[in-house]
Amino acid sequence: MSDEVDVVIVGAGLMGAACAYALAKRGRSVVVVEQFAPGHSLGSSHGSARIVRRAYRDELYTRLSGQAFELWRELERSSGVSLLRMLGGLDFGTRRGVAEIAAHLASAGVPHEVLPGAEAAGRWPGMRFSGDVVYHPEAGTLDCAAAVDVFVAAARQKGAEVRYRSAARSVTGSERGAVVTLSDHSVLRAGCAVVAAGAWVAPLIGTVVSLPALRVTQQQIFHFPRLDRSAPAWPSVIHEDVNAVYHLAGGRDGGTGDDRKVGVHDDGMPVSADGRSGSIDPASRTRVSDYVRDWLPGLDPTPRGEASCLYTITPTEDFILDRVGPIVVCSPCSGHGAKFAPLIGECVADLVTTGTDVPARFRLAAHTSGRSGTVSL
Repeated sequence: MSDEVDVVIVGAGLMGAACAYALAKRGRSVVVVEQFAPGHSLGSSHGSARIVRRAYRDELYTRLSGQAFELWRELERSSGVSLLRMLGGLDFGTRRGVAEIAAHLASAGVPHEVLPGAEAAGRWPGMRFSGDVVYHPEAGTLDCAAAVDVFVAAARQKGAEVRYRSAARSVTGSERGAVVTLSDHSVLRAGCAVVAAGAWVAPLIGTVVSLPALRVTQQQIFHFPRLDRSAPAWPSVIHEDVNAVYHLAGGRDGGTGDDRKVGVHDDGMPVSADGRSGSIDPASRTRVSDYVRDWLPGLDPTPRGEASCLYTITPTEDFILDRVGPIVVCSPCSGHGAKFAPLIGECVADLVTTGTDVPARFRLAAHTSGRSGTVSL
């Protein structure tokens, strides 16, 4: 059995779903194949709360985040579904680069203020700070699982087909286009294949596309009860000292008390895409609980919930967005890609239709050029 379409997308997580919508609304015939069931928690796109923000120690991402916010608002208007919860954002810590972040926010015209730690603690009781703190209101949380549903529904409305429980076993290129072979031995042929398979990108196309070393880790997150549930929800926070700790309002995953989601960006256990246990590392639980006890006295330091997800991280933490023949690589995770999903979808649609309009740093050549430095969370 062989089907022919304009584009096959491998992966119906947040990025694959965003790509499907962007391409379908441009009139392309699209088939999306996803190895798992709808709403699964085996990859990187589940859960009700991911940080969205403008604050980066990197001018490129500060600028791109503004474009992404415009697209999120457009999607919310067209779908009638609220996906963003704008609570503001706080950044601090000896390694966070508060002055640099403030300078990039100022350059992009993003309202913000820099506060002494004591003043920030007075404004947001229940949190402790050290040094200066930069606050900006264009931050908060994204309902990731709901966003996937909205993208999929919008793509289907534009004519895309989404096939769940349909695993891609190989993606290859030919003179006529891309060939995607599925687990049931059926074949999809297309002018282009977009591989948005997260942690499965390297196993799927690593022999046909030269990829940088991708590190797959299992991240652990914990939900801690708020002691004063009547108090307004805190802004999202990134605190970089020895480790990069983030915490945010938990949304649905935080239960009726909106328990606080807390995690450590650089504390994941190396795993393979199919070898993840899902078991929580007790040492990680202890480290995060100790952090809550020291820095977040407004929370009960005993977690009420815990979960894991996959990070797929490039050596620089920049995204990978590029086209090699009829194959487009879309692996923009690196632990901070969710906020850019609708923009990633548009970039991929550009790669499919014109091959242009992708920042040079995201091209595969940039990842193999030895560019030093990494993007901060």
